[in-house]
Amino acid sequence: MENKTSGVSRRTFLKSAVASTAAAVLSPVLLGGRFQVDALQVWSCGGLAEAFTEANSLYEQRNGVSIDYTGAFAAALGKSLLGGAVTEVFGGRVLQLAKDLRAANLMLYFRPLCFTEYVLVTPPGNPAGIKSLEDLAKPGVRVILPLGASPPGGGAIMGILTKAKLDKAVLANKPEKETCVVKMMPRIINGEGDASIVERRLTRRADTAGKVEAIPIPAALFPPGPLTFTIGVMKYAKDRALADDYVNFICADESQAIFEKHGFIPANSEKGRTLIEKLGVKDV
Repeated sequence: MENKTSGVSRRTFLKSAVASTAAAVLSPVLLGGRFQVDALQVWSCGGLAEAFTEANSLYEQRNGVSIDYTGAFAAALGKSLLGGAVTEVFGGRVLQLAKDLRAANLMLYFRPLCFTEYVLVTPPGNPAGIKSLEDLAKPGVRVILPLGASPPGGGAIMGILTKAKLDKAVLANKPEKETCVVKMMPRIINGEGDASIVERRLTRRADTAGKVEAIPIPAALFPPGPLTFTIGVMKYAKDRALADDYVNFICADESQAIFEKHGFIPANSEKGRTLIEKLGVKDV
């Protein structure tokens, strides 16, 4: 799981969800500024936390609005929102979740936000000479894989290996299995393993940037489900104008550059536009 990435535990998240549901019934106070309220509640999947935190700070500075942000792992968020939890804006992973929220009349609309991609990572200097996925199956190569990570983590990694027809060969090499990608990265940095497969975003964190080698994996091997992140306004938005303005800000060039810096493919980039069409990332 990525609880440390998002800065919130499952228990804390669920408590927050209950409190948010209660707060949502309060009437907004009319303010003298451009919006009716001075705060906006935003949830996102935890992998986006660093990028959202930076973008939120800019939005707060420029608009005098407080962003009440929570990041948590995708499975908990989806289950909670579909089960009655409340937020005003949601940055979600997996296109189907956004479609499910729209179908349940919980989300007013969604837009493509960004996409993730996967890379091979090795310790600095790549001492084992890893060049491709095939090298993970070579005898003696010490592989660490986050196969026990919360969805879609481990499943996506196995999906890549399966599509490359390397799943049996790599598993025969008896890779060490980790349950948390964040905890796994220091092991690669310290040379406890020769290679792993992770999302590129994990190579851009403050505690990992410049400390691993990243080797591209052919995009044709990526499982489509986990690639897409969307952002949408929920029906509980107290001030629709504020929620719309925030979503426009997050989807604009300046904020998209922040997401790119943190290892994502921006939706407004040429590559992002190609993925929007290829994966059908359109409101329903």
